[in-house]
Amino acid sequence: MICSTSERRPGGVVTAAQWSDFLGTVDPKISEGLSVWPTSGQWRSATGAITREASRVLNLVHPETEAADSAVRAIVTAYKSQFQQEAVLRVRGSACVSF
Repeated sequence: MICSTSERRPGGVVTAAQWSDFLGTVDPKISEGLSVWPTSGQWRSATGAITREASRVLNLVHPETEAADSAVRAIVTAYKSQFQQEAVLRVRGSACVSF
C-alpha cells in the first residue's frame, strides 16, 4: 500500500503520531509482518490532475487467503476514511517469505 502523508489532505499532513496510531490498528489485522518506508510519488486524481506528494509504503506480509485479503481491504478503507484520501495504491504479489 502507498499512503499519502501530504499537506493536500483536508486535515493537513499525517503526523508521526497519527501514523503510529494508524499502524496500531493494522497489526491486529495482519500480524505476519510489515515494513514501512518513506517515499515520494505522483498519481492522477479523478479530475485528471497530477499530484506529487510525500507518502509511506506499507508492505504487508500475509497468507493468500480471503480473510487476509478482506483485512487488507479494511485497512485501505480505514486509511482513506481516517485521512480523507481519494485513493490508496494497493499492489499485490506473491513471495516466498521466512522469518
